[in-house]
Amino acid sequence: MSEGTARAPREERPAFYALAPGGWRDYWSLLHPPYTLWHLSYVVFGAATAPAVDLGWLAETLVAFFLALGIAAHALDELRGRPLRTQIPGSVLVGLAVIGLAGAVALGVHGALEVSPWLSAFIAVGGFLVVAYNLELLGGRFHSDTWFALAWGGFPVLTGAFAQGGRLGAASVLVAGGCVALSIAQRRLSTPVRMLRRRVEGVEGRLRLRDGTERPLSANDLRDAPERALRALSVAVPLLALGVLVARL
Repeated sequence: MSEGTARAPREERPAFYALAPGGWRDYWSLLHPPYTLWHLSYVVFGAATAPAVDLGWLAETLVAFFLALGIAAHALDELRGRPLRTQIPGSVLVGLAVIGLAGAVALGVHGALEVSPWLSAFIAVGGFLVVAYNLELLGGRFHSDTWFALAWGGFPVLTGAFAQGGRLGAASVLVAGGCVALSIAQRRLSTPVRMLRRRVEGVEGRLRLRDGTERPLSANDLRDAPERALRALSVAVPLLALGVLVARL
């Protein structure tokens, strides 16, 4: 680089876990690994509220949610606006969404036949939430912090509990409420982080301290604390779920 030539600014990744676009890296980013694992942990919390934990049904419920949330929901989300800036063709994203949702429904039908026919209601609600939330149906009415928390916080807990024996108890409802609140906290942290990473070109300003000194303010300063909290929580919640499961076995 010749003297006086400005270096092009480095483009921010759309998420802390996103890799450089192209090839297999796009599919890793599409899975949102830390957040998918975080929300799959809620299934474990729900199963742990049952009188006895059946590992077979827990595994099947986890696979169903991975297909519905980790693959189908995220594929539909990327199809609408390319928030992760992947190069995955639209037809492939549609195919992933269909396959993921169909697989989740098939596993749900198996559970309805073996555990309780009432699991059919969970299948219907789950399928609706995947499509309505991620495609922002009805003018985005279901694409809100509240619906995010209900769909990906409370619903996995209740489904994980019900799949264990075909019933819900007070403990399941309480844990679901806690996971709804935790999901709202996640959303409150992640929304400004996403905006800073994906939409903000620059930040100008200074912090004026009470001792009279000043410090420059940057986008990294605004993003650092909430993103560090999200990273920590994405590790803490799965570890808590694993610990709870081990304690129940």
